[in-house]
Amino acid sequence: MAETGILVVDDEKEIADLVEIYLVSDGYKVYKASSAADGLDILSKEKIHLVLLDIMMPGMDGLTMCRKIRETNNIPIIMLSAKSTDLDKIKGLGNGADDYVTKPFNPLELTARVKAQLRRYTQLNPQSTAENTGGEISLHGLTINRENHRVTVYGEEVKLTPIEFDILYLLASNPGRVFSTDEIFEQVWHEKVYEANNTVMVHIRRLRGKMKEDTRKNKIITTVWGVGYKIEK
Repeated sequence: MAETGILVVDDEKEIADLVEIYLVSDGYKVYKASSAADGLDILSKEKIHLVLLDIMMPGMDGLTMCRKIRETNNIPIIMLSAKSTDLDKIKGLGNGADDYVTKPFNPLELTARVKAQLRRYTQLNPQSTAENTGGEISLHGLTINRENHRVTVYGEEVKLTPIEFDILYLLASNPGRVFSTDEIFEQVWHEKVYEANNTVMVHIRRLRGKMKEDTRKNKIITTVWGVGYKIEK
């Protein structure tokens, strides 16, 4: 199997070196960049499967780089930042990140999050991916193919990140059922929710934007106010 490439973009050399040590020990091929410009250059030349991206950098910041990556690429992006407020997390997720880790962080927790994102991205367990519907769901103009991660809305292909895909697939594979934000978080991220956060809402908002929900009267994803989200049968 080809090596899994991870790009670490951080202008703090000590942090980048520390992350590299842990990732290399887990068998990943690590590329490092101290600026967004260098990171984008590496991304254009090498096979990268995941990006660890610092937000606060001189020149182009991490949020801008994240948006640029999302113009052409749906690989997982984990933001690294010393800012830990909900607003900062929402900004990171709203710009296209899949996860957000605050500094200082436990390297073992970071590598666990890397593994979780890569499992979602590479689909290392294809035997279980199509257990409900043979891999494809079609309803309300939406078609989702679990095996090739292809999504179309009224015939137009929609490019989704792994997190966005898993949220949409969860709702579509359980039509009519309302999922609270906590349920979505626990089933998609496979983590318990210990405090209120807006992570799911930010991803739903981004997902709706990509599906052009604002231009349609009949929405695919329905908000059940005070309860959660669903896709009708």
